[in-house]
Amino acid sequence: MTDLSAAHDAAVTDRGRLAESAYSSDRDLAARQSLYQWQTPRYDLPGIVVGQLSNVRGRVVDVGCGNGKFIQRLRQDRPDLDLLGMDVAPGILAGVTGPVAVADATRLPLATGSVDAALALHMLYHVPDIGQAVKELARVVTRDGLVIASTNSDQDKAELDDLWQRAAGDVLGIGRGPKRISLSARFSLEKAPAFLGEEFSRVETTELPGTITVRDPEPVIAHMASYRAWADQHDVPFEATLDRARTMLTDDIAQNGAFDVTCRGGILVCRR
Repeated sequence: MTDLSAAHDAAVTDRGRLAESAYSSDRDLAARQSLYQWQTPRYDLPGIVVGQLSNVRGRVVDVGCGNGKFIQRLRQDRPDLDLLGMDVAPGILAGVTGPVAVADATRLPLATGSVDAALALHMLYHVPDIGQAVKELARVVTRDGLVIASTNSDQDKAELDDLWQRAAGDVLGIGRGPKRISLSARFSLEKAPAFLGEEFSRVETTELPGTITVRDPEPVIAHMASYRAWADQHDVPFEATLDRARTMLTDDIAQNGAFDVTCRGGILVCRR
């Protein structure tokens, strides 16, 4: 959904919900990440980030690092870097190796110009004041440093949105049910350049389009179930809709041999 209601906007950014439910562990995030193993072409997003940092020396902070997927790769490929992971959710930091800190993206506990690069990967849409978070990212990096952000397009995974609405409609006994909540809509690939352009004179977007093809419904259902922290925002019985979606997806795969999901994501590299 492109236009979030005030309730959905608040739910996507609520720190308590994020820290205590959505990212209290890496279970739901890992379910969303795992769906991409069936994507064609396969993008090595951590490898892409490593490549963008090829000329960076010194300190790199991963703001909203989640379960440390990118930090782990950087530790492997760039052991020379001084890495710090930050997230608003203490629970999800438990498995992240190396120094980490619980921190708010709008009030980073870092000195001005103290890092050589900052990562904000698939997380700025969770920040209540995106503009302030972008200001903080710009503040903490050196003058010649860079910021790398990532997010999804407004058109990302439209087939899952359609499946949800069809399943919800069946559960409610109406034609189509309400849309499911969109996490990335507040800072989508279409909106991100304007936010980032307020602080950075150069914002280069690299789109990473692909198609996920599954022949088993469970990875898709696990992805949809990973939104359970926002179940109260879906305006439909959550578990019943998941069950109906599983049945519909099983039928679709039996009829067509596979189910395709169109992915539209990308990264944005920002410099002053």
